Amino acid sequence: MAEPARLPLAAALAGSALLALGPLLVRLADVAPVASAFWRMALAAPVLAAIALARGMAPPAALPWGLGMAAGALFAADLAAWHLGIVRTTTANATLFANTTAFMLAALGILVLKEPVSRRTLGALALAGLGAVLLLGASAEASAQNLAGDLLSLAAAAFYTGYLLVIRRMRGRHPTATVIALATIAGAAFLLPAALLAGGPFWPGDWRPVVALAASSQLAGQGLMVYASGRLPASLLGVALLVQPLISAAAGVLLLGDRLGPAEVAGATLLCLALLRVGR
Repeated sequence: MAEPARLPLAAALAGSALLALGPLLVRLADVAPVASAFWRMALAAPVLAAIALARGMAPPAALPWGLGMAAGALFAADLAAWHLGIVRTTTANATLFANTTAFMLAALGILVLKEPVSRRTLGALALAGLGAVLLLGASAEASAQNLAGDLLSLAAAAFYTGYLLVIRRMRGRHPTATVIALATIAGAAFLLPAALLAGGPFWPGDWRPVVALAASSQLAGQGLMVYASGRLPASLLGVALLVQPLISAAAGVLLLGDRLGPAEVAGATLLCLALLRVGR
């Protein structure tokens, strides 16, 4: 891989790893699922706006408000669907279905955007996909009880794919700080009425989970993903997203005392091999 591409790939992998902490923090939050999505965006918005202004954000008339609103709407829909899905299915199911974004993004990059893709990247995507299925397959549960959460997680993947495509277009003309600030402010605006209408606890009693969610997933995780999205082809960005099942499994082992069976170990190994393949 060319040296200039290594930094965006490292950023995408780091951002994806931070995003993998999201389901745990959503479950720990003492607010309703859509409310946690709102607080994630609302707490991060002023920080991101200040960073964008400090870095010389263009005057309001020159900002891509239309694309920013589209990105915010898609991201708000992604978060609302995923946060609702997380509490209606297993963590493994939510992670597995949400990470189909990797394949949606790669397919659109190849078939619609006509981006060139190397055999190495395609091989890495195949290895990572098989690894994710093996890693999460033993914990996944196909049942009527989980169906609503599974469908919501799949819908979240589709919304997030659309968000990344809009972000990629914005990144062609505007810096990372401006793009993520606009998308986050718009997303918070869309999520506020949704959170109030959805019902359930809105104001956190314990602010730590939602503050951690805003810092890890929105400020750091999405910031790194937005930076990488303007510098990597869609297929390679998709591979980077599949680091999330690996991080989720590692968190389960370290924090929850989970044990990995032979299939899960094989899946983790394939994911590591895929990441090494694209990192060379």
